[in-house]
Amino acid sequence: MKKCTLAAVILLAAQTIISSCRENNTMKTTDTSTSSATDSNFNVEAEAFADLQLLRYQIPGWNELSEKQKELAYYLYEAALSGRDILYDQKSKYGLMLRKTLETIYGTYQGPKDSSWKQFEVYCGRFWFSNGNHHHYSNEKFFPECSKDYFVELLKKSDTAALPKDAGESVESFAHRIIPIIYDPKIEPKLVDLRPNVDNIKNSSNNFYENVTQKEVEDFYGKFDTKGHAPSWGLNSKLMKDSTGKIVEHTWKSGGMYGASIDKIIFWLNKAASVAENDQQKKTLDLLVKFYQTGDLKTFDDYSIEWVKDTASRLDAVNGFIEVYLDAIGKKGSFESTISLKDMEATKRISAIAAQAQWFEDHSPLMPEHKKKQVKGITAKAITVIVESGDAAPSTPIGINLPNADWIRKEYGSKSVSLSNIIHSYNVASEKSGMLEEFAVDDTVRDRAKKYGNLASDLHTDMHECIGHASGQINPGVETTDKTLKNYASTLEEARADLVGLYFALDPKLVEIGVAPSTEVGKAEYDNYMMNGLMTQLTRLKPGEQLEEAHMRNRQTVAKWAYEHGKKENVVEFVKRDGKTYVRVNDYNKLRTLFGDLLREIQRIKSEGDYKAGRDLVETYGVKVDPVLHKEILARYAKLGIKPYRGFIQPKLIPVLKDGKITDVKVEYPTSFFQQMMEYAKGYSFLPIKN
Repeated sequence: MKKCTLAAVILLAAQTIISSCRENNTMKTTDTSTSSATDSNFNVEAEAFADLQLLRYQIPGWNELSEKQKELAYYLYEAALSGRDILYDQKSKYGLMLRKTLETIYGTYQGPKDSSWKQFEVYCGRFWFSNGNHHHYSNEKFFPECSKDYFVELLKKSDTAALPKDAGESVESFAHRIIPIIYDPKIEPKLVDLRPNVDNIKNSSNNFYENVTQKEVEDFYGKFDTKGHAPSWGLNSKLMKDSTGKIVEHTWKSGGMYGASIDKIIFWLNKAASVAENDQQKKTLDLLVKFYQTGDLKTFDDYSIEWVKDTASRLDAVNGFIEVYLDAIGKKGSFESTISLKDMEATKRISAIAAQAQWFEDHSPLMPEHKKKQVKGITAKAITVIVESGDAAPSTPIGINLPNADWIRKEYGSKSVSLSNIIHSYNVASEKSGMLEEFAVDDTVRDRAKKYGNLASDLHTDMHECIGHASGQINPGVETTDKTLKNYASTLEEARADLVGLYFALDPKLVEIGVAPSTEVGKAEYDNYMMNGLMTQLTRLKPGEQLEEAHMRNRQTVAKWAYEHGKKENVVEFVKRDGKTYVRVNDYNKLRTLFGDLLREIQRIKSEGDYKAGRDLVETYGVKVDPVLHKEILARYAKLGIKPYRGFIQPKLIPVLKDGKITDVKVEYPTSFFQQMMEYAKGYSFLPIKN
């Protein structure tokens, strides 16, 4: 499981939201600097539009790599981008048709580029950022501000031969077909619908299922044994009915669904395996290729086990159908890839935490029967990202813990990573946001945040990934959480991992092992978490909306539960001053006890598969929004003039060839998100519009 920066990051409010003082300019050129050292003059901020701010990151350590390592990185980079089409189709059966339509218009339109064009351009940016026409965070469908008639004119004044029309179809007919998909709020209104007491499959517009009900899906997978060493059944397939009405899986593999993209991934992974750093890395890559060739989920587990064992390589790759957040019932994995190199210096902190994993497990407030007697094989490191794609981009995690399979983590361990260069760019961009000045309750909290905020956030992320997701165990005979906790599984798992980090954030053990100078760091994280969970994360919602996204639900569940259960002793309070609301923590030790109590209960829910208790917890504390407080927060936030969401333009790797062989790989840092999307359209479009 990952702790995503725009989906789950627990940063100080000053770091959660960043400045957007730069004007949107889609005509920027590419910065062709090839320096790989961190440049203090490097401009982190790029374009801004709608509610989005684009950032850039550098790849420090690149020049330390050998020629062979750079070649390996390039092949993995190409494999990552080769799967880009898949996510668009996973999000919507219309996704690739819509994207190719926008690309055609954006690249070939011959008419005037007036204010309506600017509105269309913003829609393109939002679509590319979200990998589809549903908001990357809220999952709600969004629409162009330009009119339907104008959109039709765009179609007519573009290269009509390049539009993804059916054979012989006129532009008028194509427009009649595509305009409702873009503009009608009743067509695919919500990407992921987590509401209780509805058919979450039917009401979610992703492309993981077609013409099946939630009951049919649950009955289909209910026949699969998920106890013990069972694979993650359903992870890499679409479930639908064939022409006879029989429910069948369309597996994502070579020769199957998404085969054209997967064959490209296989091609580049094979080249990567040929220049692997060591035998273990080669074995891992070969197994990943075999998985893509066969679609066999047992092979994917074999690959995951060997991937965990590869601790010596400097370079690493995540590539596959990994996270299940886009599936309301948590079965189907979205394509993503993250290519990285180990940050040797930053790894020291997270490794110090990993080395004490057994101590943390032994001293956690979990019930004894829910603790792991032996925590195995947690490999923790900080990484420098080289490129991200699919569900990891442009909105990116700042921490990752994989594999997701509980039994593999229990028996073989896991890898926990912190994305150091991504975090660095966030920190640089957030220095002047003004969020602390606006929302911190007093100077003590504000000064502590400025002194310890970055470290507090980093430590919480490290513990969330390293000891949070790796802690606890499911009771014998209890099935996996996609069956037991269903649409609440992701929220509860993220809450559980957050609570592990919060419980130990105030522990003197962190000072003892040298990762924190004092327990004041933990207080800084408590201040931030409660402020964010109860107030500042609401800046991402529109008036009248409730919490839908799993990580936002997680944060409010934790913060609101602790607030409500600490009311009698005034552990946390809302403070009113000059018509503004603030959050104050009055007793940090009692708040820690409350975090421990909730952690114990959520682990019990997971260990026992207690769906009712999990549902009631999330629905009671994690969904509803106080409309009066929300209105106030939005008004205060609007005055800061900053964007609530951020994502990244990816670096570009350029191979240097001599006699047909790679002799070096240079790094470019593009400055235009729009230009990069058009380059990706040209170089990495492998799938047809219907899959």
